[in-house]
Amino acid sequence: MTEARLWESAPGGKVKCSLCSFRCVISEGKRGICGVRENTGGVLNSLNYGRVVARGMDPIEKKPLFHFLPGTESYSIATVGCNFRCLHCQNSDISQMPKDLKIITGEHIKADSIVAEADALFARSIAYTYTEPTIFYEFAYDCMELAVKKGLKNIFVTNGYMTEECLGTLKGLLHAANVDVKSFNDKTYKKVCGARLEPVLKSVERMRDMGIWVEVTTLIIPTINDSEEELREIAKWVASIDPGMPWHVSAFYPAYKMMDLPPTDPKTVERAREIGLSEGLRYVYTGNIRHGSGENTVCHSCDELLIERSGYAILANNIENRACPKCKSPTNGVWE
Repeated sequence: MTEARLWESAPGGKVKCSLCSFRCVISEGKRGICGVRENTGGVLNSLNYGRVVARGMDPIEKKPLFHFLPGTESYSIATVGCNFRCLHCQNSDISQMPKDLKIITGEHIKADSIVAEADALFARSIAYTYTEPTIFYEFAYDCMELAVKKGLKNIFVTNGYMTEECLGTLKGLLHAANVDVKSFNDKTYKKVCGARLEPVLKSVERMRDMGIWVEVTTLIIPTINDSEEELREIAKWVASIDPGMPWHVSAFYPAYKMMDLPPTDPKTVERAREIGLSEGLRYVYTGNIRHGSGENTVCHSCDELLIERSGYAILANNIENRACPKCKSPTNGVWE
């Protein structure tokens, strides 16, 4: 066990965790909602520190990040555990393992080994992904510090439920994030994920204020969050923060405890893209379906094709000096 960070003692031998927005108060011998932080003798310990359950190279487009160093590779890692309990989780075998199976497993790897391997494989970044990176914060933090010294960027693929205190410690270390906005309805968040909406929205706003590049993803689930009204609410919210912030709309496929619903109709995903564009968003991308124009980046001023994609592969990148080569309008993103 490794002593956790971002906690304080509470009366009666309890501890109060301030890592994520659940702010668990944990009794002696018990664990927080994430299942990987335990009160042992009045000390909060991280049970998954350095216990890597998944690692490998991914195209950065898989995160998905379309406007952050496109065409580069990101060394991706995860430990078991999550602070959400999403009924449709596609990685439930590792994210829910501590809660479903009461097991914490993974290969013991040191932070400097992670960074050395990423560097040796010519990755441009390290992505903390597959499960919720907030719950392996201590290990991620140590990796991030070393990565910055090596000139690597750090990426969170996250549910956005970290606290303001947690984000504050990542200033200068976290460079980009893809944040899941799973719904725009608090009741849906509680029912499907066991969480609340507001902390997620606050995290996106704080990240932007910190200068972190942010892209948002919404998985569209039939009968759950696929109404035109709700999709429009999400699009309006993204546009209110920054119309240049990309929004990825993806198709749902049955998984985990949500096997009774059908896959999302591609037409619904395409309609969500139309809604986003109609609300003033410059970049809306379709995921998990084949859509001729939904994967490409076009200039928001003149519709010139800037980046042509097929799946995670970039077929052409026409951006010049961070701008459209035709009309010279700046293109939102981190390109170098």
